[in-house]
Amino acid sequence: MKWLTAVSPYLAVGIGLFWFQNAWAALLGFHFAIVLSLLLAHPKLPVKVVFQSNDIRWVILSIVLCSSGGIFLYLFRSSFGIVSDLHVQVESLGLNSSNWIAFITYFALVNPWIEEYFWRGYLGSPTKSLYTSDFAYAGFHALILWGKAQTGWIIYSLIILVFAGWFWRQLARTEQGLLAPWRGHIAADFTILMAVSQMSM
Repeated sequence: MKWLTAVSPYLAVGIGLFWFQNAWAALLGFHFAIVLSLLLAHPKLPVKVVFQSNDIRWVILSIVLCSSGGIFLYLFRSSFGIVSDLHVQVESLGLNSSNWIAFITYFALVNPWIEEYFWRGYLGSPTKSLYTSDFAYAGFHALILWGKAQTGWIIYSLIILVFAGWFWRQLARTEQGLLAPWRGHIAADFTILMAVSQMSM
């Protein structure tokens, strides 16, 4: 029953992107689906775990490593098989110069907190091996990337995201808290969205 909660975020993103064709609808629906699933599940994991860390050095390492994602994407964008009409696709989802800043701000500040508690906290595991939640976390990104890059690069991106999920889960295990993965996730989301916004203008 617990793993059925991982289905609703996929449905929310799919409906938002392919039915409503709106990035805000996909993002807010995604968050609503996760929060509703958690409310129905009544997890025993306290919310304060998101703010816990045993060593600030892990937090700094997470921020530095994860912020490189967006920087790398922007600097080597010509090698990632990004479709030539990316700006058209992004605008068709309701994102343009007038609302990119608001979207990035909300996404970077709210999304990492919700996702880390859900994927690494509620659905996470202390195992050192790859775990189901690592793949579940990576998988829904395929819906976001679909049609915006060549298939090979989408697969490559999903593999990277599986290991990002694993890395953040290992930080959570080591730290006995989610502060390091949460802050790293903020850095990743912010830099990647900044790169995408620049690439689509």
